[in-house]
Amino acid sequence: MTKKLSYKRLLLKLSGESLMGSQQFGISTSACTAIAKNVKEMRDNGLEVAIVIGGGNIFRGVNLKELGMQRTPADHIGMLATLINGIALKQALESLNCDAHVMSALDCPTVAERYNWNHALDTLKTGKVLIFVGGTGNPYFTTDTAAALRASEIHADIILKATKVDGIYNKDPLKHSDAVLYPEITYSQILAEKLEVMDATSIALCRSNKIPIFVFNMQLLGKKPILDILSEKKGTLVKGE
Repeated sequence: MTKKLSYKRLLLKLSGESLMGSQQFGISTSACTAIAKNVKEMRDNGLEVAIVIGGGNIFRGVNLKELGMQRTPADHIGMLATLINGIALKQALESLNCDAHVMSALDCPTVAERYNWNHALDTLKTGKVLIFVGGTGNPYFTTDTAAALRASEIHADIILKATKVDGIYNKDPLKHSDAVLYPEITYSQILAEKLEVMDATSIALCRSNKIPIFVFNMQLLGKKPILDILSEKKGTLVKGE
């Protein structure tokens, strides 16, 4: 399967919700293990795998607006939630004998190594799965932007973006039954049509660094190998100007 793909180094962008499974909150052991098995299979097929994970299963900063909390501390709490998820995913991978390493954009030395570009590249070359947490380390930036930033820094061949739907549509398919799925789309079209699959900053960063994005349904993660999802084009590919 790997021979059919031109990618060697992948960055998988996971939402915190992907770890919930059927739960309404928190981390599902079965969902976390299913993702870990899929990631391990990628690693075992000779791919270098990095992951950026969100924290929405634990905390969403936007929810604190109703409580009058300022955006900066709310975003800080959200970054800490990603650290929790990263540790859980690391443990799930290591339970499968798949070495993993967590790097944080926030200083938390007793839990995770502070992000270091040189060490990140060295870690990937050893075959370890590298999990990036803490977003960019700055408020007002999403974990999608963190994914685009880290993918650019580690020279990833592609970003795999797991979402709640089957790819990128011309409008929200959860609200509009006549929404049309794009098998392929350009960065500029996403920005022009204001499609909300990723924020504008992350799309622009990927366009500048010519990093393709493959958007697919996160429900496939525990059911189908990512390599099959890619080769069978079960999603939307973003590339071109």
